[in-house]
Amino acid sequence: MAYIPAWTSLFLGLFLIAAAIGELRRPGLWHRTIEEIDASPALQMVAGLLELALGAFLYIGGRAAGGDDWLAVATMLLGGLMVAEALVVMALSDLYIRFWMRKLGTQTRGWASFVAVLGAACFLAGFARFF
Repeated sequence: MAYIPAWTSLFLGLFLIAAAIGELRRPGLWHRTIEEIDASPALQMVAGLLELALGAFLYIGGRAAGGDDWLAVATMLLGGLMVAEALVVMALSDLYIRFWMRKLGTQTRGWASFVAVLGAACFLAGFARFF
């Protein structure tokens, strides 16, 4: 159980790096993805449910690991924020998605670079726990 936050951080880091590479390779990918979610109530529900499930998993995983070290606390905090965001997506998806459309815009190279750095930090934080 003590390795749950480490594995979570490691895989989250890999996911963030891959998502950033995808956006840097094909600029506008994230924007089009959000447009598709905005256009489909079914995708809004699926996205909200998926984020709720993953957030709950992160929160419970951090809690099961003891919640007494900084990585477990960070995992619990991220999971709690994901659950809150999922509930907002489910209840106010039209407003929330349009808010992010304005924030992301079509020029996402800076966001993607930030996400890549964040992903590398998550990966290294998780990877360091195994040594």
